[in-house]
Amino acid sequence: MYDAIFQAIPVVFSIKSLLLMFLGTGLGIAVGAMPGLTASMGVALLIPLTFGMPPAYGLVLLGSIYCGAIYGGSISAILLNVPGTPSSAATLLDGFPMTQRGEADKALKISTTASFTGGIISAFVLLFLAPPLARIALMFGASEYFWLALLGLSVIVSLSSANIVKGFLAAVFGLFVGSIGLDPLTGVPRFTFGVPNLLDGVNVIVLLIGLFSIPQALEMIESETVNRIPEIVERGVSCKFRELWHEIAHVCWPTYIRSGILGTFIGTIPGTGGNVATFLGYEQAKRFSKHPEKFGTGWSEGVAGSEAANNGVTGGALVPLLTLGIPGDSVTAIMLGGLLIHGLQPGPRLFVQHPDVVYTFMLGMILINVVMLILGYFGSYLFAKVAKVPYSIVGPMVIALSVVGTYAIKNSMFDVGLMLFFGFIGYIMRKLAIPAGPAVLALILGPMAEENWRRAMLISGGDVGYMFSGILNLVLIVMFLLVLGVGIATFIKKGKKTEEFEADA
Repeated sequence: MYDAIFQAIPVVFSIKSLLLMFLGTGLGIAVGAMPGLTASMGVALLIPLTFGMPPAYGLVLLGSIYCGAIYGGSISAILLNVPGTPSSAATLLDGFPMTQRGEADKALKISTTASFTGGIISAFVLLFLAPPLARIALMFGASEYFWLALLGLSVIVSLSSANIVKGFLAAVFGLFVGSIGLDPLTGVPRFTFGVPNLLDGVNVIVLLIGLFSIPQALEMIESETVNRIPEIVERGVSCKFRELWHEIAHVCWPTYIRSGILGTFIGTIPGTGGNVATFLGYEQAKRFSKHPEKFGTGWSEGVAGSEAANNGVTGGALVPLLTLGIPGDSVTAIMLGGLLIHGLQPGPRLFVQHPDVVYTFMLGMILINVVMLILGYFGSYLFAKVAKVPYSIVGPMVIALSVVGTYAIKNSMFDVGLMLFFGFIGYIMRKLAIPAGPAVLALILGPMAEENWRRAMLISGGDVGYMFSGILNLVLIVMFLLVLGVGIATFIKKGKKTEEFEADA
């Protein structure tokens, strides 16, 4: 292994490789920052560019786009309260309040350093621990996936801390939307209302853009600040290095490490990805924080937790792809096609037959995260300028990008109409102070929980005890109960404090 690594170093640090890293990461950031244009789409669109390249360089370019797009989603989440990708849906919970407070540059740099840390942890894990982690991932069966989905759904309690009833209403809405389409096991249509376009279900990007982008754009347009630069953003756009370092050293660095490791582990489990990791990373950051009450108000640990986790997925998702030929998420499923096009068959033999290619790629993932840090850090001040653009301009642009991004998913005007419908619902939810995060999380994890519960019952012949057998099941159950218990206890404690405050008043 070490001989292959040393042979890969000159290739990774070659001028051509470095140029591809900067080009791919820059394109990825641009794709990720535009609502609707996901990392999957960016990689899929640019795979043809790699056809004429040597396999090692082609994979480096695809890896750069992947990492850049996952990070880029945080830019629009922080500046516009619109997640650029599903994996940045939790970032806006604290990122946008920081922008409103005039700390856009600071939030972006926290996001950049968190993304770098999570990405670099996962890249080193990919390089040195890929085979053992892949074996652990193979231990996950239907019952383990069910408990993992419930663990993710338990985060809804934390996301709904302001009003748990409204949070559960949003979750029920998300679960209903997730049940639309063909039954995953029998193929029977459910809740399609006779509309053929709904047979494939509702794409999470359509719901995400509808619930977040359109309501935010409408609020911008109707805002009092419609024809002037918001004064609150005018102050303190630039964040000095000393201030950033103090924030990282005294507040964020433990969150970077914990969420980065968590995201890497989640990435190694096929079928999960950054959509799940971002919420679990946010929840973990809140649970270990000394100031959990500040989450949702513009607290840097919230940005750090979600971004370190979703970028930790990038290297983790490549572990099962390269070692077993099993994609870890939708992006690596597309990258599987790129590997096959170049004549590379993922699996254990890949490390024996093409060690030069695979170790160049894995070593390149480390350097790609360094490039992402450079572009993100020095570009954050320019990105933050977006927050100074009058809302009368930004609002219509967000709507236009939302329409274009939604149409680009499947070239479907039906999806555009569905997105606008969800936008109307999201606007009403925002007026009623119903959080949108639980709905998105429920749409992602609800079908996963249902499908794996039913599959587990088929495997066990209806024996519920099967769901509680095995060490992995027990570990996931304990984690689920802990997260749920802590969330409920926090909600009750917060309610008591509110009652005491009102009594004193």
